[in-house]
Amino acid sequence: MLKLAVGAIGIVFGDIGTSPLYAFRETFAGHHKLALDPLHIMGVLSLMFWSMMIVVTIKYVAIIMRADNKGEGGSLALLALVSGRTKSRRWSAGIILLGVFATSLFYGDSMITPAVTVLGAVEGLAIAAPAFGGLVLPIVIAILIALFWVQKSGTARIGLVFGPIMLVYFTVIAVLGLISVVQTPAVLWAFSPHHAVHFFLADPVRAFLALGSVVLAVTGAEALYADMGHFGRRPIGLSWLVFVLPALMCNYLGQGALLFREGTAALESPFYMLAPNSLQLPLVILATMAAIIASQAVISGAFSVTQQAIQLGFMPRLRIEHTSAATAGQIYIPIVNWMLMVMVILLVLFFRTSSNLTSAYGIAVTGAMFIDSCLLGVALTRLWNWPLYAAAPLLGLFFLVDGAYFSANLTKVPDGGWFPLMVGFIVFTFLTTWSKGRQLMMDRLREAAMPIKVFITSAASSASRVPGTAVFMTSSADGVPHALLHNLKHNKVLHERVILLTVKIVQQPYWREADRAMTEEMGDGFYRLILRYGFMEEVDVPAALKRVHGCGAEFKMMDTSFFLSRQTLLPSERPGMMLWREKLFAWMLRNAESAMEFFRLPTNRVVELGSQVEI
Repeated sequence: MLKLAVGAIGIVFGDIGTSPLYAFRETFAGHHKLALDPLHIMGVLSLMFWSMMIVVTIKYVAIIMRADNKGEGGSLALLALVSGRTKSRRWSAGIILLGVFATSLFYGDSMITPAVTVLGAVEGLAIAAPAFGGLVLPIVIAILIALFWVQKSGTARIGLVFGPIMLVYFTVIAVLGLISVVQTPAVLWAFSPHHAVHFFLADPVRAFLALGSVVLAVTGAEALYADMGHFGRRPIGLSWLVFVLPALMCNYLGQGALLFREGTAALESPFYMLAPNSLQLPLVILATMAAIIASQAVISGAFSVTQQAIQLGFMPRLRIEHTSAATAGQIYIPIVNWMLMVMVILLVLFFRTSSNLTSAYGIAVTGAMFIDSCLLGVALTRLWNWPLYAAAPLLGLFFLVDGAYFSANLTKVPDGGWFPLMVGFIVFTFLTTWSKGRQLMMDRLREAAMPIKVFITSAASSASRVPGTAVFMTSSADGVPHALLHNLKHNKVLHERVILLTVKIVQQPYWREADRAMTEEMGDGFYRLILRYGFMEEVDVPAALKRVHGCGAEFKMMDTSFFLSRQTLLPSERPGMMLWREKLFAWMLRNAESAMEFFRLPTNRVVELGSQVEI
């Protein structure tokens, strides 16, 4: 438990742990400035504490993390869990679209997080060593390029030092905060919620606008849920309550105490000014390391979410490389990595300061949190069957808090909030177009498919049989694969053993190895084989075939040929999708990773046969 809790501190809490770099400062010095008086300082501190208690502690740690999909968390895992129970409902399609949009917003967040955290950390250089202030942007870009460059070699070894570094980081920021609090102990009254209420009653407009910056203190809360599969609910909850939450509150209270004493003189960066001048440069280095770790967690998260989206049918196949033989979750997706790098560097060059970037930060996070509350509502009432009188007050509190944060962040849209929304809508369009186009294509193929029993009785006796095994990959578990029809039409032969193989991705993370294969003998050397995989698993067809029994003799790769069907889409005016979406789907299909590599098929044993399909 202790080892897992320390590991969670290194991986899970990087994002929320680097929020003190900019969250408290932005509330007072951001786009909606606040007066540095007791009303506003105590009000903001109280809002930050109770936000962390309601959003992180109660909503995520205590409740949402119980809605695990066989141990896995995250919006897509929760969506897969919930949608399985609501398929017959009229509103099930809406729930699926909400979950997909939450995933889409994550990509916008994964671009902004590395930019704002690394920039916020390195900006301390201008305070610790003003002569080097002009080097902030070049240093940030160099760090980001190096960070994305090392992804291809894997992060397993680097990950070993993440926990100790973050332990030191949280300890240092807690001690610096406590030293400041001891000098101005009155800030401890900020734990009382009446300061937050008084802030709203005395200055309601500014209090509402301040929520757009206060929410920066809880960005990264969704990472606790997404990374639950790596560490488990209890270690994450333990490390949050015992170590991370106290450290963060010590630092925020220390920054508030500093503003009480110094006023505007400390507003440039209250985080760095907590440290004496001689320690500011080491603090910049430590904060930069913490920012890199926070960025690493988001990048790894983008790879994991992409893999889940591919497996669940929302994204075309992409090349996925494994960077660790021991850990299945250590993956690297080149196209996602380089696209993220380009977008992150463009964000740094366009916004130039962390203060400007925070105007774009928050709207994606609060949008995803609001959607998580919607999915939680379904989980409470449909999965756990909570009575309405118990679920309604809790959901009401979450919707009130998440709704307030999201609406406050909407005021940032003109100043940069449009960026994550734009990214979210573009990704959402791609995901839904692929899912709908794939469904239409399978329907069209099914329409033209011949019943397998008819094919076997008519073709098996008339065609010449040749030695060996032919495996025909088909997405449908019924009907004759197009590749089989084309092979018979052009080559006029059938193999001694014909396997009709379908790979199904189920809506749970892992599938038992013992129950992976389901076989059916259809006579005349024909067999139907279905392989099931969880959405967190890698598909390896040759490895699975070695363990299959019930399809005749043992499989030998040198006697086995794999036949794949490659469809060429012809966009048409048939009802289904708008013409521009059909063309987009056709482009995505052309650029998808080949089934051969995705299913790990031996390259010298694959035959591809093409066909044209109208959708």
